[in-house]
Amino acid sequence: MGEERAREILRKVVAASREGQVEAVIMANDTYLTRFTQNYIHQNVGERNDALSVRVAIGKRVGVAQSNRLNDEAIVELVRRAETVARLQPENPEFVSLPGPDAASSTGVAAATGAARSGLYDRATAEASPTVRAEKVREIASRCRQAGVNGSGAITTGVNELAVGNSLGIEDYAAATVASISTVVMGDDSSGFADATAGRLENLDAGHVGTVAVEKCVKSRNPVSVDPGEYVVVLQEAAVADMLQFLAFLSFSALAVQEGRSFMMGEPGRKVMGDKVTIWDDGQDPLGMPIPFDFEGVPKQKVTFIENGLTRDVVYDSLTAANAGRRSTGHALPAPNTYGPMALNMFMAPGTSTLDEMVRSVKKGLLVTRFHYTNPVHPIKVILTGMTRDGTFLIEDGEIRRGVRNLRFTQSVVDALARAEMIGRERVFKGGWFGGAVVPPIQVSGFSFTGATEF
Repeated sequence: MGEERAREILRKVVAASREGQVEAVIMANDTYLTRFTQNYIHQNVGERNDALSVRVAIGKRVGVAQSNRLNDEAIVELVRRAETVARLQPENPEFVSLPGPDAASSTGVAAATGAARSGLYDRATAEASPTVRAEKVREIASRCRQAGVNGSGAITTGVNELAVGNSLGIEDYAAATVASISTVVMGDDSSGFADATAGRLENLDAGHVGTVAVEKCVKSRNPVSVDPGEYVVVLQEAAVADMLQFLAFLSFSALAVQEGRSFMMGEPGRKVMGDKVTIWDDGQDPLGMPIPFDFEGVPKQKVTFIENGLTRDVVYDSLTAANAGRRSTGHALPAPNTYGPMALNMFMAPGTSTLDEMVRSVKKGLLVTRFHYTNPVHPIKVILTGMTRDGTFLIEDGEIRRGVRNLRFTQSVVDALARAEMIGRERVFKGGWFGGAVVPPIQVSGFSFTGATEF
């Protein structure tokens, strides 16, 4: 779409408004995917999607309408539809106002936002052809063939655009490229997983991704069963990212606190996790996938949730901030939104250990590559249940002995991080532009497995 066209649409929405406050959000993307299975490419697809969402607030009545039609007549029609929806809504007593240009505090947020924009867009990634993506597949497939296993997965490249404007004076635009590789390698009775995401396709090492997945598959052949119970576990980055994203979803939102369903309730400074654990959100940090402002156009601020095991703060959007007498931290989701504000750019502080050191320190335990089909059981305690998948290994006397059949876990994330004994010094990013986490591997004692599988 481009910045000029996006800003033009935002201004047309504001100009078409006849009453109340109006907000326009544009989410546009060009996404291209090369999918492979059995070591062969079988699909190339591309999608272009330009979506406009209009929110109108008439007093305390709020309505939202959305469309993919972006011509002048359609824009006016969409604003009228949002106005009609707003008039038909009951009043929301908690709504105060859409945010204005002063919604961000004057603590260097604007400067940080400008820094976060640099390097978000890479032309080579945006214009990557199927042939370029096929070369990445070749690097994975060749390793699979050499090992006598079958690789499946996908490589995606694309551009995401976000533009937000409202009748109070907010107007902003950002565009970013994203590239990702994900593969599952299958043997007769084993599998291995690896993935990588970056803002530039050239920064993705497909050969390394393929090598890691193949090694996990080969090393986990002829898996043995282990009994459910509590184990010392070494959780690799994908599993850790899964846990952090559930913390963001269930716990680190101001709405969750205001509704009484988060362990973050109460005064800051309570001890809930291990001394080594520090977790925050930062949409400006280039180590992640920066998104400079939220879906209300408020610049992202860094928010620390857990500092050396102690509770600190949660994220706010304009609605929850008004209810708490706070300022928005730039964490609004697109309207209509029942989830409240959300931390989308999670970070966990690194430790001092290597993955090898974590494994060597374990007398008997498990190495877990990733979780699958994870679901919440108890929101306040952040108890999750799910399965291990694509590379679960038995550790004995400090060595990875062999693969084990997958296990079901039922475990509180808060309790697990209270027993984080070792944290890796190397971190990787897991996720995409609209959500992810920069995480290290960790070692946790007393991790609870409640069931076993036959595979």
